This record gives sequence, C-alpha cells and structure tokens, in this order.
Amino acid sequence: MVGIIQTKINGFMTTEKQQNSHQPPTDGGMAKEEFIRVGTTLYKIVEQPKLNGGYVKKRIAWNNETLRQDYGKDYIGSVPKYDGFCTVPEHVDYKPVVGKFLNLYEPIDHQPKEGDFTSIRSLVEHIFGEQYELGMDYLQLLYLQPIQKLPILLLVSEERNTGKSTFLNFLKALFQNNVTFNTNEDFRSQFNSDWAGKLLIVVDEVLLSRREDSERLKNLSTTLSYKVEAKGKDRDEIAFFAKFVLCSNNEYLPVIIDVGETRYWVRKIDRLQLDDTDFLQKLKAEIPAFLYHLQHRKLSTEKKSRMWFAPSLLHTEALQRIIRCNRNRLEIEMHELILDIMDRVGTDTFSFCPDDILILLVNSHVKAERHQVRRVLQERWKLKPAHNTLTYTTYQVDYTRECRYAPKRTTGRFYSVTREFLETL
Repeated sequence: MVGIIQTKINGFMTTEKQQNSHQPPTDGGMAKEEFIRVGTTLYKIVEQPKLNGGYVKKRIAWNNETLRQDYGKDYIGSVPKYDGFCTVPEHVDYKPVVGKFLNLYEPIDHQPKEGDFTSIRSLVEHIFGEQYELGMDYLQLLYLQPIQKLPILLLVSEERNTGKSTFLNFLKALFQNNVTFNTNEDFRSQFNSDWAGKLLIVVDEVLLSRREDSERLKNLSTTLSYKVEAKGKDRDEIAFFAKFVLCSNNEYLPVIIDVGETRYWVRKIDRLQLDDTDFLQKLKAEIPAFLYHLQHRKLSTEKKSRMWFAPSLLHTEALQRIIRCNRNRLEIEMHELILDIMDRVGTDTFSFCPDDILILLVNSHVKAERHQVRRVLQERWKLKPAHNTLTYTTYQVDYTRECRYAPKRTTGRFYSVTREFLETL
C-alpha cells in the first residue's frame, strides 16, 4: 500500500498515512485525538488518569455520527481499519499488525544492551537459591518463547520482607503491560477479558483453598485455548498462553496440591539480609543488560515435559510440605493402617477392596464411609481397581495371632499398593 506506514498509537499499533491523517488537526493548543476502526466498531484511543498519578492507555468505543459532527464527513475515511483483534505474543520480533488484525499483545520498550546486572542477579539468586540456573531458564523462556507452557511458580514464606513482592514488581517492570496483578476473587469471576491475553498473571497474597479454585488454576496452566468473556459481550475462544506466579505467607495450605501433582514449582523464600529502598529502581535500570544476557545465554535444560522442565528438577521440600498438609485425617489413618499391616505380616504389597479397609478402620476406632474411602483411593492416591473380579489375598484383624492380622482369600475388584508407593506419600 503506497504511502502507508505502521506506528504505535498510545499502546495500540495502527496503520496510518504518512501525513498522519487519522489524527484530527489541532486547534490552538488542544491535543490531537486518535481513532481506529476494528471490524465495524470505531474506537478512540485515550489516556485515562490513574489515582496514583500518570495515565493508562485505553480503547473506548466511539460513535460514527459524533466523529462526523466533530471533524466532518470526509474525516472518517482516513481512520485506519482492521478486520479484528488478535493476540500474538513476541518480545524480540514484535509485529503490531498480523495480516489485517490488530495485535493486542503489548511490545516491551526495553532495548537490550550489553552490561552489568548485579542487582537482578542477586534477586534471582535469592528467589531460586540452589535452583538458580532453572530460574534463569524460566525467565529466558518467558522472554524468548512466550507461548511455551511453564509451571505455576509459587513463592511461600511466613516471614516478612522476603523480596516476594519485589520479584513480582520486577516481572511487571520487565514485561510491562503484559503482566497483570490479580486477586483471589478474579479467578472466580466469569469475566476474564482483562487478563486472558497476558503473559503473566501474578497474585501477591494467594489463598485458593477451595477444590474448584485449585482445579481451575491447574487447567488454565496447561490449556491451549480459553473462553474469554466480557460484560455485555459474547464469549470468544482465544489461544491461552498465560503463566502464573503466586505468592503467599501461608507455607502449608496456600492452594490444594495433590500427591503426584507436577504443575507446581514451590520455593520457600528466606528473609532478606539487607533492606534497600532503592532496590527496585536499580533492577529497572539493569533490565536492558539482563535482556541482552538472556538473548545470548544457553539454556541449562532441554524440554522434558509439556511445561518444559522435568518434574523431578522442580521437586522441593516446600512442595512436599503443602502436599502433606493437604491430606485429610481419613487418608492419614488409611496410610498408617496399611503400613502397620505390612510391617506386622512382613510384606511390601497389600491388596484390598474398600469394604476390607472399612472393617479394618472400624476395628481401629476410625469412623468412615465407603464413598470417603473410595475418594481417597481414586482422587487422592490416583489408584484404579482391577478390571475384573479376581481372587486376591487381603488381611483381617485376628487378635489370636502374634502379628494381629490373618490372611484372607476372597474375590473382588481389588486395589493394590506397595510400600514404596506409600512412602512417597
């Protein structure tokens, strides 16, 4: 198209004529007003004042007739036009317009430049500790491969002044408008258009202790597409590439994490030794040098799972602590009961049906119902029964025996567990 260039208008890329004809002429000292048309909807690009000072760029639906009244009937023909919106994340080779679609993903305005990033290095070392190289891989993948799925990063500590919030603010400074701060309630809201197209969704004080919250968070971390819904608009399905970074002062039950879960990377953060009030400004100043380093650094890991990292690399004591605390009393009683049977009869495997466990629990003065036992076996321990009714050997209480348990041959669709499996719990 002759005489057309691409430019950024208040946070939105547009195609404009070289004479900038989509901007109405200024009248005296009045600021220029800017418009675009996407599909059949006209938008005005504005800068909305914020409570804490400064401005946030917004796109407001406008009225065609109002535009004609303000600037004449011929002006509307010069407004840049697009077929629709798209969200294509990229940081190094950003494209403001993809085909005839306006890219809603925001570019970052940092210009990588070789230099020193001592403050950023110290922050990454503090957050990731002995997993420093993995932490650098995580940040490098965010920058260079923004659509790559990554684990849910959960930073926990009961202490104050640990640098968790500083790390979140650093991520915001690094990726700018592609990072959004959510609350616990935002996850439960049906309206999600304000965060569905972001690179990072961060929560400073997470407490998602309901099962449905945890399941939604896990599903979002691995889904490839998501239904976006805004007030007064139809739902629209988009590609979903957001990653989650959560912080909590609760080291034991910030979210529900089940046995065998591989989608979380939990780090316990220690208290900072020094309190530098200018630290965040130092971090921001070093971002160009840090991005230059990420562009030239070689990843220390290779892709081993859908979330890049091999789950064994991300296993921490902090993760294990949360898993243990999520176990209910019945699960603990069943766990201890089966281990006791194994120890007394000298076996490393135990087969049983839910009714067998119920009888054993009653003899141990533990109240339980069949559906509760089945839930522990299937939902918590992820066990599956035999496909058919088969003969198996289980054990029942017999106080006349020295070991206290007697073998019993019976039939049913039984479950089997091993000592090794129980010890991993």
